[in-house]
Amino acid sequence: MAYKIPLFNLNFDEREAQAAYDTIKSGWISTGPRNAELEQMFIDMWKVRYAVSTSNCTDALHICCMVCGFGPGDEVICPSLTFAASCNCIRYVGATPVFADIVGPDHINIDPSDIERKITPRTKGIIVVHMAGFPSMMDDIMAIARKYNLKVIEDACHGPLSEYKGRKLGTIGDCAAFSFFSNKNISTGEGGMFITNNEEMASWARLIRSHGMSTMSYQRASGHATEYDITCLGYNFRMDDIRAAIAIEQLKKLPGDLDTRIRVREHYLNRLGKIEGLVIPFADNTCFVSNYIFPTVLLNSTKERRNKIREFIHQAGIQTSVHYPAVHRFSTYRGLGAVLPRTEYVADNEITLPMYAALTGTQIDFICDTFIKAINEIK
Repeated sequence: MAYKIPLFNLNFDEREAQAAYDTIKSGWISTGPRNAELEQMFIDMWKVRYAVSTSNCTDALHICCMVCGFGPGDEVICPSLTFAASCNCIRYVGATPVFADIVGPDHINIDPSDIERKITPRTKGIIVVHMAGFPSMMDDIMAIARKYNLKVIEDACHGPLSEYKGRKLGTIGDCAAFSFFSNKNISTGEGGMFITNNEEMASWARLIRSHGMSTMSYQRASGHATEYDITCLGYNFRMDDIRAAIAIEQLKKLPGDLDTRIRVREHYLNRLGKIEGLVIPFADNTCFVSNYIFPTVLLNSTKERRNKIREFIHQAGIQTSVHYPAVHRFSTYRGLGAVLPRTEYVADNEITLPMYAALTGTQIDFICDTFIKAINEIK
């Protein structure tokens, strides 16, 4: 069905179209000057030392696991309430994901106390996912990492420019990954970014990104090099300059877009914050965040009731989603035997409402009125 109010909208205009056109006309469309410009923008805006563009966030996460040295026989602790890429990347390098539970329905990020309970002599790292753009409990997580000498990867795909106690998400752990998928705050269709303050990790990331080649095609075409060596086993994780040009325009828009999303969230909170039987995760957050999505969790409910409420909302012309089906329940991970009661409850009872800067007050009121009516009528 065609929704009157979709879950997200694409924040594109003539600027993205012109950027893509100009790049095509330039005669260089693979990884080149636009990627370099985008990487420098990340360095400047995140106040981080190194940024490496990638073909998507999954590849950036794969790079994170490689540069952190994870491999066969290692265990890496991660959440299950996330998109599967956050966990798949651990398996790409031959390591084993160990799922930790979330804090609860009011804070749907990984629980530091459960992280510590899951640590064994084989544990080598932690992958943290900042759900909806809201920060995980990074002080506690970094203290655990220091105590047990673990690497920390931040999956910050939901949180461009989000902060934790004044620090940008993605700059707290050892390295981080961002997504430019079509429904993200920064959208290029596909694309991603790896960032770190570690020079060795950044150098390795650049090699991994392009087949382990010591020089890139653009360097050779520009006359800065004539030969190359293959210095390690690499992949083709490169972003093309057309997408990088679009990302540059998206990044220019990002601060204003996020400021407007704050007002959208405040409107939602004013309408839904005190509804009986409903909790809004991160309602007490005071840090600046991206508000990538607007998650809600039904209390004292069931998956069947949640699905009926979603269908009621859909019939009114409002699109919703679920973030996320629990990864440990998927067939490929079920054999690990994870028991995560809080994750499972939220996965069965979460409803994601539309969230984007262009939402009007009238639309938000209509969404809230419909949602409240569904909650009251469907028991």
